[in-house]
Amino acid sequence: MRKANDKSIKEAIEQMLNVYKIKRRFDETHVVANWSDIVGKPMANRTKELFIRDRKLFLRIESSVVKNELVNMRSQIIAKINDEAHTVLVEEIVFL
Repeated sequence: MRKANDKSIKEAIEQMLNVYKIKRRFDETHVVANWSDIVGKPMANRTKELFIRDRKLFLRIESSVVKNELVNMRSQIIAKINDEAHTVLVEEIVFL
């Protein structure tokens, strides 16, 4: 049985990330590392570069067909990223 002030490991890690103000960076890294889970393997394989800066997700896509598909999915991608992060991590997608 847990005591009143005991925390789960997840809660302790979340608190540490917030205290050291690295949660946003951690979440951004998570998006990059899990890009194929977010958009699917075929689209992720066509993504040449991706990074997040100032709440903007920057993407370099090699295929115009895949780029067009991602443009159409823009709002769903942003919603999925923000839902998983439990915060507004991305507000806009910019294609390079």
